[in-house]
Parts: sequence; structure tokens; C-alpha cells
Amino acid sequence: MGLKRRSKVNASFSMSSMTDIVFLLLIFFMVTSTLIAPNAMKVLLPQSNNQTSAKSTASITITKNLKYYVNIDGKIKQVRYREIEPAFRQMLINNPETYIALHADKSIEYDEVVKILSLAKKNRLKMILATTPER
Repeated sequence: MGLKRRSKVNASFSMSSMTDIVFLLLIFFMVTSTLIAPNAMKVLLPQSNNQTSAKSTASITITKNLKYYVNIDGKIKQVRYREIEPAFRQMLINNPETYIALHADKSIEYDEVVKILSLAKKNRLKMILATTPER
């Protein structure tokens, strides 16, 4: 009895479905990464043609209705004026060489910006005044 198998098992693997999945994941991550906004507050900043190269690790935002927001390590928290100085001290404990970006709406009074700058000077912190680039 000479029985032979007519079909042989093919040991190859097709990668076409795997490449489809990889391209779909790539497109998904590209689309979702563009939706991430660095600042959650909408603040109209003054314009300047000079931009700083120092990277800030924390920021404080003053909105046009004089609400204060502190952003430390990506966590945004609304604070009162009297809570800003303890937040500055906490930033100084975490990293003594930290730069703090001050995002102040251009419609607020200059006095509010000076109050924040004087608090930072009192606590020996380095501040960067955030602006939008001139066109």
C-alpha cells in the first residue's frame, strides 16, 4: 500500500495583517498626540520678539478675572493669592534650580504681575515671563 499525502503543511507566516495593525496604531497615536494641549488655560499673552531658551518645570497662570492657577509637574490646581507662597516653597524643596513660567493675561493690571514676581524674588526662585512670539 503506497499511501501518500497529497497536501503538505506550509510553514510560512504572512506579515501583512501585522503591518496593518502597526500602521493603524501609528495613526492612532499620531492623532491623539496632537490633541494634547500644553496649557489648559486660555490666556492672551503679550507679544515679544525675544524668547527665552530656559525650560520651565512649573508655571503660574493669572487669568483675566484674577484667578491663580499653579501647574507643578503637569497637575493644574487653582489657588488663592495667599496660597502661592507656600506653593513656591514646595517648588523650591522639590528642585532648587527650577524655573517658573508666569503666564499672565495681557488685560490684567501690571501690579498683579509685580506681586507674583516679588513673591518669587522673596523665595529666591527664577521666573520667566511667558509671551507669544511677534509675527
